[in-house]
Amino acid sequence: MNYALPEKVTQIAEDIKAMKIRGAGKIARSAVSALKMSAEASKAKDIDKFLAELDFAAETLLQTRPTAVSLSNGIRYVMGRLRQAKNRVSGVEELRGYAIRVADQFIENSLKAIQRIGEFGAKRIKDGDIILTHCHSLAMVAVIENAWKQGKKLQVYSTETRPRFQGRITARTLGEVGIPVTLIVDSAARYFMNEVDKVIVGADAIAANGAVVNKIGTSMIALAAHEARTPVFVVAETYKFSPETLTGELIVIEERDASEIISPNRLKTMKNVKVRNPAFDVTPAEYVDLIITEKGIIPPQGAITILQEEYGWLTDEKTGF
Repeated sequence: MNYALPEKVTQIAEDIKAMKIRGAGKIARSAVSALKMSAEASKAKDIDKFLAELDFAAETLLQTRPTAVSLSNGIRYVMGRLRQAKNRVSGVEELRGYAIRVADQFIENSLKAIQRIGEFGAKRIKDGDIILTHCHSLAMVAVIENAWKQGKKLQVYSTETRPRFQGRITARTLGEVGIPVTLIVDSAARYFMNEVDKVIVGADAIAANGAVVNKIGTSMIALAAHEARTPVFVVAETYKFSPETLTGELIVIEERDASEIISPNRLKTMKNVKVRNPAFDVTPAEYVDLIITEKGIIPPQGAITILQEEYGWLTDEKTGF
């Protein structure tokens, strides 16, 4: 059954799909904020109707970015706790209040996670390091900025990250705090790799075997780094770890519209040519040296432990009911 979503919730869903809201963490926080808005706006008089409305909002949000594990985990964080609390509350108003608190809790924990990752990751950066980045990640930026604020003199190579050029956001952000940044095209990564001391990238999802799903081009950079014996660090909040992969499910790789690469009119002039535009790729665990999370630093092989801790069974203690 379809329900009328609040206008702000519909707008958030559209903005996530159109990549006006970018970055796995921001996507997750925005989706959870949208669930909170749905809870606040609901006129449901009973618990089942209230949950059905939130389920519809959750499904609408889930359809926007299938590869964004952070989005599905954020929604899982809220909806899973609400379902467990369903039979323990006195009525819909108590459940509504709990939904709002749980959403606020997720958003607060997400923001704190970035701060903690910045602190942990900065310890792995040495004075004088040359760092190569790909795409844009708030957690990755936090690591580099923390190291810079500690007085470590750094230089950064930032790929443009085509076709949406998110790497330019990274370059601008780091440059504004005084860090020397060189912007390069994606295909120049190997050319400069021998000068690089560390590659630091974010993640959109991490599988149980430690494989990393990130912006398209990450796997080629990791391969180039492996060949050049340059360490690769991945920074990721624990809500980017995919619990579905514990049972062998694959992470869906989103393919976006060809117009991000070439205008439709120009494509029409090219005979027998089609365009494919995968937004992400998969970097095998063997090309990753460390994964830096808000809970500490782990090897890629430790991903399954994080998943078991975070997405085993939700206990009464965790729900607060």
